Amino acid sequence: MINFKNASHIKLKPITSEQIHEFLPKMLLEDETVLASFQTVRDQLIFTTKRVVSINVQGLTGKKVDFTSIPYNRIQTFSVETVGLIDTDSELQICVATMGCIKFYFESGFDIISFNKTLSGLILNSSQ
Repeated sequence: MINFKNASHIKLKPITSEQIHEFLPKMLLEDETVLASFQTVRDQLIFTTKRVVSINVQGLTGKKVDFTSIPYNRIQTFSVETVGLIDTDSELQICVATMGCIKFYFESGFDIISFNKTLSGLILNSSQ
């Protein structure tokens, strides 16, 4: 489950914008766009131009959904870990003062280096 209160999250696989939860587009600001989106079994993690959004689908039917946002200006530190020879998952860790550190694991094939550049710009520019 993707829940920012957990310390880490299982493998995230990239999804298309058409696969993003139907409520999210209605929640975005006019000047906010989706940069990258990922999914576990039911839950999703979305990176927009303004924030990181966790979409936590709850219950047996999945009708109840929790949306939690972390604005980029609240992220104090972050790190990425590239894939290795045996460990083929890349990792992203973000640390937020009020929540601690959260680690995300991405399935092999995700370009964490290019994403790090995008994320760096968003986090560093939002803290000014």
